[in-house]
Amino acid sequence: MGRRLGLVRAVYLVSASCMGSFAFAFDTGVISGVLTLASFRNDFRYTKAQQTNINSNAVSILQAGAFFGCFFTMPIAARLGRRLGLILSSIVFSIGTILQVINSHTIGTFYAGRVVAGLGIGAATVIIPMYAAEMSPKEFRGRLGACFQLFFALGVMVAYWVTYAVSKDQPEATKQWQIALGLQLLPSTLLLIGMCTVKESARWLASKGKMDKAWESLKWVRGGDETEEVRKEFDEIIAGIEEEARVRDSFTVKELLLPANRYRIFIAISIQLCAQLTGNTSLAYYATQIFSAVGAGGSAKLVTGFFGLVKVVGVCIFQLFVLDRIGRRVPFMVGAGAMGSFMLIIACVLATHPTKSSDSGSTGPTSAGIAMIIMTYAEAFSFNMSWGPLPWLYVGEMFSSRTRTIGVAVGAASQWLFNFMMSQVTPHAINNIGWRMFLMFAIFNYAIIGYSWLFLKEVSIYLVLTQSQLANDNRPRTTHWKRCNMYSVVMKGQSKRKRESNR
Repeated sequence: MGRRLGLVRAVYLVSASCMGSFAFAFDTGVISGVLTLASFRNDFRYTKAQQTNINSNAVSILQAGAFFGCFFTMPIAARLGRRLGLILSSIVFSIGTILQVINSHTIGTFYAGRVVAGLGIGAATVIIPMYAAEMSPKEFRGRLGACFQLFFALGVMVAYWVTYAVSKDQPEATKQWQIALGLQLLPSTLLLIGMCTVKESARWLASKGKMDKAWESLKWVRGGDETEEVRKEFDEIIAGIEEEARVRDSFTVKELLLPANRYRIFIAISIQLCAQLTGNTSLAYYATQIFSAVGAGGSAKLVTGFFGLVKVVGVCIFQLFVLDRIGRRVPFMVGAGAMGSFMLIIACVLATHPTKSSDSGSTGPTSAGIAMIIMTYAEAFSFNMSWGPLPWLYVGEMFSSRTRTIGVAVGAASQWLFNFMMSQVTPHAINNIGWRMFLMFAIFNYAIIGYSWLFLKEVSIYLVLTQSQLANDNRPRTTHWKRCNMYSVVMKGQSKRKRESNR
């Protein structure tokens, strides 16, 4: 009973914290549709000629806020804890949402709300993976950790359907866009309530010397029973914290200049750049505009809703059948190849069957438009089976314990920086180069195959170097990373635990 209750509590804790991912995704999806509503344009008093600049600014400044939020949250999470850090991030995001919903008739106030919301979202995206990993049972840690991407896909899908609903059922007035944006308060409120009902990270409490509270937290999330297994896990946490403290005491910034670590930092940055160059993030932020460009006509928002559903299906299949089964490198290459092919088909069809300006007011897509929409769905499915969830896992796996915190922070900041850049460029590309934008993404994806082959090593599990080995390591690239089979390692670990329990 205790073990089952512990799993239920762990799932609840991870789900509650991942409402931050849902909020981030909901914002990603809802802004795509809101920016196309005439009611929004009328209330903020800008012309169609200003539309492209407004679109790029409204989307990208949230990423700018999130970029800085990543750095602000690290000392908060370290000093105040994971739970309180998520509570503060939900409050900041809610304040930003309220500023966006106020009908101030000035786009500057709306921009300010986007920046504030970005600070909250950036903070949450750093804390959630740490909190989930520290409180999840070891045997379910990988799957519960992947819930971040699942909730992201769910948030995007719900946002697309909300935008479609308000465009159809609400009159063209202020309330139309306010409802869509205001619903962002729901996931942030659920995050706040959820964090008030769970325990602080046992690992963080132990690192602060609060051993009694750490023990109670771990015991609660494992079902409340004081079993030998829970006691052993607690001892492992204490030993891990002591080892990390020893490692940090001797760590110097010069170690980041070692060839192996320079290469790891290069991968952490470049892999996030490649994730943006696949083009899927641009599709997510500007889905409604892009579907209008490929001939969806008056059905663009409806088509966007199904686009979100495809993303959810892709993530679910990834978690059930791909995660930890076929490694990392193959999905990277296959995913990029598939996305490149789908983007190339869209470019060819759009070049030979260009949409007309009048299509945007039509009742449905043409046959060529249907073909391009299907290819866009296939691209989204491929992304969520490869370059969507995998970069985050890969970056966390390739760093040693000495450099993991810095490496993951660099990767997260790079993601927001490149996200900002693509958000600025995409709306101008849609308007100015048309089908060539999809050709550009196709070329990028094919180039990413070569990048994956040349630079990315298999990381089912890396056996990282010891402290003394790392200090003396001058080898370039990843030649010292030793690959081992995940299945065999897990089975050996289970056999060892069984032998110990039978003694």
